[in-house]
Amino acid sequence: MSSNHRVDDSKVPSSSPARSPVLPHHKLIAYGVARDFLLAVIRCAIRDPKLRDEALRSAKSACLNTAEGAGRVSRADKARAFGIARAEAVEAAAAVEIAALCGDAPASAAQEVARIADRLVALLTGLVR
Repeated sequence: MSSNHRVDDSKVPSSSPARSPVLPHHKLIAYGVARDFLLAVIRCAIRDPKLRDEALRSAKSACLNTAEGAGRVSRADKARAFGIARAEAVEAAAAVEIAALCGDAPASAAQEVARIADRLVALLTGLVR
């Protein structure tokens, strides 16, 4: 994180201790794995601009929908958001796989994305149920 986005401790009143916010999605293992998944997709450095855009959009959406699911209250709303996150993760993984098949991404990077995607999909499947 760049220093532009950090809290300046000198501006925090001494009566309130400075701490990182813990929002509902920060408590989910699936959200951490979704973040790792996004970073792995970025590391693939897909050369095809359309596939790269698709993979990145879907991986970002997997993160955002995982967070949204954590923030929802009703079981049905949670399941819907986690289901969307799961589908987006699968789509991003497929885009990376296709890029590797076409020679637009390294096979080793695509394998790492698939490994993380497998874990993420399993976690999200459990949250959908």
